[in-house]
Amino acid sequence: MSTQAILENINADALRDDIPVMDIGDTIKVHVRIVEGERERLQVYQGVLISRKGRGINEMITVRRIVDNIGVERTWPINSPMLKSITVSRRADARRAKLYFLRDRVGKSRRLRDRRRALERVRGEPTVR
Repeated sequence: MSTQAILENINADALRDDIPVMDIGDTIKVHVRIVEGERERLQVYQGVLISRKGRGINEMITVRRIVDNIGVERTWPINSPMLKSITVSRRADARRAKLYFLRDRVGKSRRLRDRRRALERVRGEPTVR
């Protein structure tokens, strides 16, 4: 057994199984645990998924949203215990693997085309790949 296979077996226990099927360009809601002193609360961060990198335990997502006409991006490890849940609120068509070009867009050109083709297939997708 190779070293890489051994590491993947060790990390398999830490992988989450409640991650929905989400593609680049989808609008997602990320429920983040915020710890303030001794209190803990949930904060919902809704934005466009502009990148996914890594695999397995190291997979990261970057979500971009607009607040007061300023773009804000946050990056999380997808298997982090600080993320309570992720839900997909809108599906969009994207022809690229990374949507970094949205950083330069303003106004209507910032919008992505809605995924209308094969909508029945999208609704019936399983929650995990």
